[in-house]
Amino acid sequence: MVARSPVLNQSGPAEFVFRVFTTVPEFQALLFLLFLLLYLMILGGNSAIIWVVRTHSSLRTPMYFFLCNLSFLEISYTSVVVPLMLSNIWGARKPIPLAGCGAQMFFFVSLGSADCFLLAVMAYDRYVAICHPLRYTLIMTQKLCIQMVACAAGLALLLSLQLTALIFTLPFCGHRREINHFLCDVPPVLRLACADIRVHQAVLYVVGILVLTIPFLLICVSYLFITWAIVRMRSAEGRRRAFSTCSSHLTVVLLQYGCCSLVYLRPRSSTSEDEDRQIALVYTFVTPLLNPLIYTLRNKDVKGALKNAVLGKAAPSGAN
Repeated sequence: MVARSPVLNQSGPAEFVFRVFTTVPEFQALLFLLFLLLYLMILGGNSAIIWVVRTHSSLRTPMYFFLCNLSFLEISYTSVVVPLMLSNIWGARKPIPLAGCGAQMFFFVSLGSADCFLLAVMAYDRYVAICHPLRYTLIMTQKLCIQMVACAAGLALLLSLQLTALIFTLPFCGHRREINHFLCDVPPVLRLACADIRVHQAVLYVVGILVLTIPFLLICVSYLFITWAIVRMRSAEGRRRAFSTCSSHLTVVLLQYGCCSLVYLRPRSSTSEDEDRQIALVYTFVTPLLNPLIYTLRNKDVKGALKNAVLGKAAPSGAN
């Protein structure tokens, strides 16, 4: 009760505003167009993957089931952030109420955490496919795939709910609470608290370890076994295809986990608010965009399905 009283005693509405990227109108227009273009590419690319996987029976395998779910997560968590971000770049800064800030944090953290867990699940799928190919269909059943996705989503929601609820019991300082970021992320919101946040910081580290460190270690172990299995392959073409598939996954993994670890697991004394905001642009725009690019441009099955879909739609019009 004592910790909450400063919020009630502060004058003004309980709301936050985001710090602008730039005050130069020309740069604002340029940033708006750039982020809008990236957002539309993310929506289009990931939606195309979902559509192709759902409509082509040849892609109804565990790998593409996980890829479809990953695309859905990428669309969702960028949509939690980018529309509000664009509205603040284009016009006057629009305040976000306390409840809205909490909701954005909850959905962003939960969707981002589910994304990290799903990447670990995809690594396990590749491990089974390459190290135990004869038992793959027996191990990776539809029931197990659904259970793993549900567990990833459930654990992410649970951790995010507890972290967000804990943070928003804090009192926040100042009449105008300005967040040096483009979203209500955990570290910049914690910096605005006018109370002892050591417990909250410790909880953030624990959540970070559960969401980032443990899945990343599991991915590393999976790929150690995968690498050993690939090296032992007799077929050069088989080794090339296996390395190509796995390198695509690892590219996304290293970017996602690397950037998130810099933001959430660095000591607070060594963090910079401006650096955190720049790094957050990577996992908000770059990794969701890389997902469709990597898995379509470097995957013959998906490219073939897309080509057939386009030609199939074009054929009736050409026939007329």
